[in-house]
Amino acid sequence: MRRRQPEQEQPGQQRGRGLPAAVGALCRALPPRARPAPDTLRRARFDRPQASLDFWRLLYALLKQIHGGKWTESDAIDNQIRFVKSALWYHGYGRPELYRLPSDGSAGSRELLLAFSWLVHRISLLEQLLARNRVKTGDETSVCTIHLFTSGSHMDQILGHFSVTETDLVRQPENYKQLLQLLESETMQLEAFLEWKQLEPVYWQWMETVLDNMAEEGNMCESQDAHVEKSGLPKATSRCPWADGLTGQIDRLSRDLTTLRDQLRKLVTHRKAAWCEKVKTREEELQKEAFSAAARKIQESVELKLLDLTSLCAPEKKKMHGSCRLVFRSKHPASKTGFDGCASKEPVSAVSAAEVIRDLQLRKASLGRELKQLQEECRRRLDEIAEGLDRVICIPP
Repeated sequence: MRRRQPEQEQPGQQRGRGLPAAVGALCRALPPRARPAPDTLRRARFDRPQASLDFWRLLYALLKQIHGGKWTESDAIDNQIRFVKSALWYHGYGRPELYRLPSDGSAGSRELLLAFSWLVHRISLLEQLLARNRVKTGDETSVCTIHLFTSGSHMDQILGHFSVTETDLVRQPENYKQLLQLLESETMQLEAFLEWKQLEPVYWQWMETVLDNMAEEGNMCESQDAHVEKSGLPKATSRCPWADGLTGQIDRLSRDLTTLRDQLRKLVTHRKAAWCEKVKTREEELQKEAFSAAARKIQESVELKLLDLTSLCAPEKKKMHGSCRLVFRSKHPASKTGFDGCASKEPVSAVSAAEVIRDLQLRKASLGRELKQLQEECRRRLDEIAEGLDRVICIPP
């Protein structure tokens, strides 16, 4: 008797043997709190109603984590379904069949399987979840006081210091077990992700068969609908009763938005022109004010310089000292004789008010120059002192 040669496995058989491993790796690569059983995906493959609620809860938990929201398993199922539909619409999922699913979660497990697979491929769902749920043992801040105090204590010389988490473990060793459990869970999740990347083509081949089955069922439904229309049923029964009203509302909203957009453009153009005119006028006013202020400063500077030159060229007089008595003298006196009939004599030490003002202005200018020199010297000295201080920021008054 001849021995029968072993039959070679067909590609479909190989795919069938690798599919459970691929589905299992995909499930294990998901976060622990949102990790479905592999059987949930298999039941959804055949559109089993029992898998619908599990899939709604799965998508709700995953999308909540992607969008950084808080969630609990006790959230109402209708709220979960509403959030999942909104999030899928936000990410660009366009199958209308999903948005027609009932809000009680009683059907549509296969549609949800398609949406889940679309998220895995389209937005890199697994990669995003792994990045968000990563166990952080190091510090991500640029400056930390702990880094200074633990410098040179780390076994890894490249790091050179402990992180906040590592320092906390040194102070509270009982937290080590909890951190170890988190790291072990993350390691298992990463290993499952690597396994998934190797078996990913098997999963997508399986999803192609799911789409093929749905297309065949869709063709059968279309033929049944055509048979029903020929049987004489009214056409309105094959359409959604609220579709026409909703379409009309969308058209009206679109027209209103277009009108508002045009009005806003006109208003923005008008306001922009008015503001440009105001800005131009104000710039001209500021230029005139700046010119006047500069002219006044130049005039004051010139007058001071002239006073300096006048004081240098004028013959030396006795410098004023002490207080002076203010005496008013008329420009056209009626008589220069006193009560005794003698002509009044001009005091030798008398000075005019104009001379006093010029002298005070000269002193003011001199003191101003001296003040500026002292300020510059103090500023330079403070800069030298500040350069010698480490880790001190000096803010000028």
